[in-house]
Amino acid sequence: MTSVKAALLSFIMLSAIVLCGLGIYSADAANNHQAVDGYGVTAALR
Repeated sequence: MTSVKAALLSFIMLSAIVLCGLGIYSADAANNHQAVDGYGVTAALR
């Protein structure tokens, strides 16, 4: 695999991860759910 193909694959995979994360976050926000971070930070803000 050339370095150009590896860079494109990395960019596409990172873009997919970011888009999925934004989709999940916006779906939770649309349903009036609080986003859960897993570290207890949102529980401390209540």
